[in-house]
Amino acid sequence: MSNTSVYLESKNHYPILDGLRGVASILVITFHVFETFTGGNRFIQIINHGYLAVDFFFLLSGFVVAYAYDDRWTKMSQWDFYKRRLVRLQPMVVMGSVIGALLFYLQAGQAFPQIAGTPVWEVLLLMVIGSTLIPVPLSMDIRGWQEMHPLDGPAWSLFFEYIANILYALIVRRFPKWLLGIFVFLAAAMMVNYLVAGPQGDLIGGWSLTKEQLYVGFTRLLFPFFGGVLLCRLGKLIRIKNAFWIASLLIVVVLSIPRIGGPNTLWQNGLYDAFCVILAFPLIVSIGAGGEIKNPQSAKICKFLGDISYPLYITHYPLIYVYTAWVVDDKIPLGPKGLLVGLALVVVSIALAYACLKLYDEPVREWLRKKVLVKKAEVAG
Repeated sequence: MSNTSVYLESKNHYPILDGLRGVASILVITFHVFETFTGGNRFIQIINHGYLAVDFFFLLSGFVVAYAYDDRWTKMSQWDFYKRRLVRLQPMVVMGSVIGALLFYLQAGQAFPQIAGTPVWEVLLLMVIGSTLIPVPLSMDIRGWQEMHPLDGPAWSLFFEYIANILYALIVRRFPKWLLGIFVFLAAAMMVNYLVAGPQGDLIGGWSLTKEQLYVGFTRLLFPFFGGVLLCRLGKLIRIKNAFWIASLLIVVVLSIPRIGGPNTLWQNGLYDAFCVILAFPLIVSIGAGGEIKNPQSAKICKFLGDISYPLYITHYPLIYVYTAWVVDDKIPLGPKGLLVGLALVVVSIALAYACLKLYDEPVREWLRKKVLVKKAEVAG
């Protein structure tokens, strides 16, 4: 008996893309901290377009999935692909749900009046459901925000990520470039139409199990994810010096631009969102994929940011719930006190993500790799 691997050795990573994912994750947390002070007014948010980091993640994911798997389908089955993706993503989905449950009752107050009357059994039930990524209907909302994953809001994007992976494995991986190009063009047209003619002039949304929100979610998913697949297949990379720092600066600037236009000119901000997702993000990914890191310090920074990026994204929001409850209940204004606590939240979120990575995610994934991705088979002597 000998070990025959049904998983394939990982290809070399694009270290700059890993680092950019970390930069975007930190921007997401910062966006959420500032969002707490706006009362839901999307026109006055600081780091106003931070919500577009999700669309950037989708494009990165499409690019990386195509790079990792496009040339491997003769060596693996669809089920092998699904197992690899589950091993990579699912452990932190479970951790995000558990952290959300542990911190749930700390969020009780004016911001979330439903929490005080929610029994423990219901929280535990939603923790188990959330660990599977199965979305829950509005009737099971225990917070009041109508989230499909009420213990850990950002899990909605992982739900759509899984859908994208299934679509890729079932259908899109078979597309020749010309057909994929048509598909991506139609997805871009769908996005532009929603942004210019739609009800809000932005890509905010996708986290509720309603017809309208599901439409937003698929609008956000289809172009960037499969645009990333097409970008990888085209192989048009941009090679410049200091690629990581230039690409990082671009993503910070793009996501920090103030809201464009007002309530009567929603299409203006819609065009900006379309510009970011359709043009700016592919440019940034092309720079990141085409760049090299020669400075050892920059390499360490990219590795650290890449390592914590996913754990940071999927575990930080329960802390944001607690922060939101504090800001609302104590009527904290946007000032030194609120920002100092917000900065502490960012630091704690990064520390929590690193702890989850080292103490849980990496060991669990290694255990799953051996148990799920490696099988024993007899080899003829």
